[in-house]
Amino acid sequence: MHVHAHPDDESSKGAASTAMYVAQGVDVHVATCTGGERGSILNPKMDRPDVLANITEIRRQEMERARDILGIRQDWLGWVDSGWPEGDPKPPLPEGCFALVPLEEAAAPLVRLIRQFRPHVMTTYDERGGYPHPDHIKCHEISVLAFEAAADPDWHPELGPAWQVLKLYYHHSFNRPRMQAIHDAMLEHGLESPWAERLKEWKEEPEWDARITTRVPCADYFGVRDQALLAHATQIDPDGFWFAIPRELQERVWPTEDFELVESKVTSPLPEDDLFAGIHDPA
Repeated sequence: MHVHAHPDDESSKGAASTAMYVAQGVDVHVATCTGGERGSILNPKMDRPDVLANITEIRRQEMERARDILGIRQDWLGWVDSGWPEGDPKPPLPEGCFALVPLEEAAAPLVRLIRQFRPHVMTTYDERGGYPHPDHIKCHEISVLAFEAAADPDWHPELGPAWQVLKLYYHHSFNRPRMQAIHDAMLEHGLESPWAERLKEWKEEPEWDARITTRVPCADYFGVRDQALLAHATQIDPDGFWFAIPRELQERVWPTEDFELVESKVTSPLPEDDLFAGIHDPA
């Protein structure tokens, strides 16, 4: 089970390994915390009044297309997008948004899903949220709580029989070594790197990068990942940075998706190359 903050996150983080596991017969479920109602329209071709007026329904339709491309199950937790506050100082978050829901209340629908779906492996964001969007941070918080609470028979027994998820991972998709390697390869081939400016501002944190424990080889599924990304037409500009790097170069330079094993109830020596390491017969 992947727990994500918004529709499109499941396609930009871990989608290739998702598609690979689905192809191997693994049942993969995505829990989407919010509907992305307050997300910006990031594709200029979709930045139109009619799209903005119907953004909630359009983003649900985009999620349905991505779900079918990836071959996953998907459920909405039903919370409202908090938006990305801008300004100095930043304005307060809107009343009733996901980030302001009390933690146990926000985690309850996820605990119900875990107990129904009974996953062996769960993934979510690190404590920074991957990036500091309030919904990503809240997604991290409810996932960590739900990992433990779902296994506790005394924690809201009305949500279903207790279930122990065996492994919890954080995504580390956008790590600096990966971006640096791809950037260097682009320059070596005489191509303009979309990461040039970002890398200038990106503080090196060797201790953070060292947290990666698990690199899953999944380059054969980068094409499926890209199709799932394109399904989120309001969020993904096909002429933007997502597709500025030739897929063949990505496959050669960095053929994995990267994760951090945070909690494990099984024995699996590190480093790993499989989210199901230590778990027999994941299918």
